Amino acid sequence: MARLVEQVPGERQARMVLSMIAEPDDPVTGRVLNQVGGFETLRLIEDDLATVPGMNRADAIAWRERLTAAITPDIPGRVAQLQGGRIGMLIPADAHWPAGLNELRDRTPYVLWTRGATSLLSGTVEDRVSIIGARAATSYGTTVTGELAAELANQERVIVAGGSYGIEGAAHRATLAAGGSTVAMLASGVDRPYPSGHAELLDRIGDLGLLVSEIPPGAAPSRHRLVARTRLLAALSGTTVIPEAGSRSMALRVATEAHRLGRPVGAVPGPVTSVTSTGPNDLLKRGIAGVVTSARDVAALLDLPDNARETCRQAGLGQLREPPSVRPERSGPDLKA
Repeated sequence: MARLVEQVPGERQARMVLSMIAEPDDPVTGRVLNQVGGFETLRLIEDDLATVPGMNRADAIAWRERLTAAITPDIPGRVAQLQGGRIGMLIPADAHWPAGLNELRDRTPYVLWTRGATSLLSGTVEDRVSIIGARAATSYGTTVTGELAAELANQERVIVAGGSYGIEGAAHRATLAAGGSTVAMLASGVDRPYPSGHAELLDRIGDLGLLVSEIPPGAAPSRHRLVARTRLLAALSGTTVIPEAGSRSMALRVATEAHRLGRPVGAVPGPVTSVTSTGPNDLLKRGIAGVVTSARDVAALLDLPDNARETCRQAGLGQLREPPSVRPERSGPDLKA
């Protein structure tokens, strides 16, 4: 059988293949890709005799075995079929590629699969705000989220969220109701609505805004893919706002990723008796997040000068810790997004 590298005509198709055989946020694949590009990375995977930059022979063998195990005969056909259809894709050389993702360096996604208006990704990171939080949100959380999202949409900010129940669904809905623009960053293929209960909402976002994923079409979410997505939710926007989140919420990982990038985090204070306010209250107590009670507070975070962002990053990194036993919460058949 012909090698994959002989069946793809260029860099774009090679990156499409990589997204199909390598899991997202794979530091080894990302490092090689960052050094030599997609086409050459694919060649190195299939050439047992080639030297892989930065790897000894044993590590190179293990890397090749891991990725070649995911290669199936139908991949060239899938790549050909996905070009020019309803589902689009972006690579770093494209005009609408979000430059903020390049700050992830070796963790930059291989490709972005899209459905909708990719122009929403082309502005500066300050044009976008990520609103992330609890799936099992309270009425307080969804009300505050809706007000924030609507006000920010009226300021022509693009609202980014993960399409999940609770806080994120409220952010998307309020933005659409205000006639604003919203992006749903998925941990599944853009043709596979997740969570399934939000199929109608996500379909509307695909028509009026943008669905985007680093996961190829048809792929299902997994815990690793949900965790990997947190870096993208942080990197796409100039600031991340957390209205509600439990102490083990995936949203706290987004806060961690945002600080690593020197992006400010905002948190909405809540009742000390509410488990869904534990996460924001803790971020505020430790000085990692700024208080957000209105869209004006979010605008202030977005307008921080570069030196203040670096101070914020250094202060935050000194205090950040991974949330204990962070895991997707469950509510029915869907994982927490």
